[in-house]
Amino acid sequence: MEILFWISLFIVFYTFLGYGIVLYVLVRIRRIVKGKRIYPSLDQDFPTLTLVVAAYNEESLIEEKIRNTIDLKYPQGKLNLLFVTDGSTDRTPDLIARHPEIKLMHSAARSGKIMAIHRAMHEVNTEIVVYTDANTFLNKDALLLIARHYADPTVGAVSGEKRVLQDDVSDATAGEGFYWKYESMLKKWDSELYSVVGAAGELFSVRRSLYKEVEPDTILDDFMISMLIAQQGYRIIYEPEAYASELSSDNIKEELKRKVRIAAGGIQSILRLKKLMTPFEHPLLWFQYVSHRVLRWTATPFLMILVFILNFIICLRSGNPIYILILFGQVVFYGASLAGWLLEKRKIKIKALFVPYYFCVMNYAVIAGIVRYFKGSQSAAWEKSKRKTA
Repeated sequence: MEILFWISLFIVFYTFLGYGIVLYVLVRIRRIVKGKRIYPSLDQDFPTLTLVVAAYNEESLIEEKIRNTIDLKYPQGKLNLLFVTDGSTDRTPDLIARHPEIKLMHSAARSGKIMAIHRAMHEVNTEIVVYTDANTFLNKDALLLIARHYADPTVGAVSGEKRVLQDDVSDATAGEGFYWKYESMLKKWDSELYSVVGAAGELFSVRRSLYKEVEPDTILDDFMISMLIAQQGYRIIYEPEAYASELSSDNIKEELKRKVRIAAGGIQSILRLKKLMTPFEHPLLWFQYVSHRVLRWTATPFLMILVFILNFIICLRSGNPIYILILFGQVVFYGASLAGWLLEKRKIKIKALFVPYYFCVMNYAVIAGIVRYFKGSQSAAWEKSKRKTA
């Protein structure tokens, strides 16, 4: 029982903190041996590029998105703009159609985001494709900062940064911003060591020649598209200075809905990316993939429960002060999470408690997402989460 406890505790620690420590050490060693990776210059002949925006019933903010898109910097004659509004039943397509500089693709049928992307890709003939969501807004240099990396022939995809805007910390979504700051740090180190493990749909890009269509029922299309490129032996680069900003989820219920969907997509992706589960072909990518994604999306949330149960039983049997101390730490942490949940209901602002609450919600979402996936109840079509209003 004690051996199982320590193994489980180690995996939990490694998943959330240990990998970050190991990654930092490996990056430092790489810098000593090979020097720090140098980003390509912005003074170059940029490739042709298409910006693809998927929009579903975004009437309330599509005009702001259009203004943001038109203001993006890129060499004249090398940028195409393509908006896909399949399934939209509001005025989103009509508002886009007022702008002749934007190519609009619209179908009345709603077949899911990935089918809309596949349709769009048949119309794309540029060297690079950048994908972004309709409810996110890019900084003006985002396309230039992303495209410069394709001067390196080993690069197959580039992911931008997601930035969560928060004007109010009155609920547990305050933890969302903290989580993304930590994730961004890990992605920077992943990218410098070798490759990011997957791209976020808010802002990512691929070489058109490497793009592979994924199955129509794919839940995490952005992750799968980018990882299929990594599976071909190309690197996914992280460009933190190219960012997509969006407001945090309206409340923890909306954030949980989003996280459960991601978790269901995570287990689906793991089952479909079988080649990456062995270290033989791409050992470094395998190490990053298992450490950063697979453990989080499979065993670790269950092991957290197991660690608590085993810790409690061992304390009852032995009274060893080490186990008592660990149990005390767990009780304090989960107690803080419970307090965060109670305060969230009362709209009381104590941000320090919202972070453990958000952490527990994320891990609950993984378990719920796995259950939902194997029950076959997770649709590939997005169910939009409500976001805070500006």
